[in-house]
Amino acid sequence: MCTLLLQNAQASVEMADLMRSNGKIYVLLAVVLLIFAGIVFFLMFLEHRLSKLEQEVEDESPQN
Repeated sequence: MCTLLLQNAQASVEMADLMRSNGKIYVLLAVVLLIFAGIVFFLMFLEHRLSKLEQEVEDESPQN
C-alpha cells in the first residue's frame, strides 16, 4: 500500500515537472485563479443582492 502511494506521488511530481518544462503550469495556474476569482466575485454579488433584499423586506414590514 505504501509503495503504491509513493508511486502515485512520484508520478504527480513528474507530471508537474513536465508541465513546468512545457510552460503549461502557468496556464493551469491562470485558469485555477480565474475560476477562483469568478467564484469570489459571484459570492460577493450574491451577498450584495441579499443585503438589498433583506433591507427591502425590513423596510416593508410593519413597525410594532
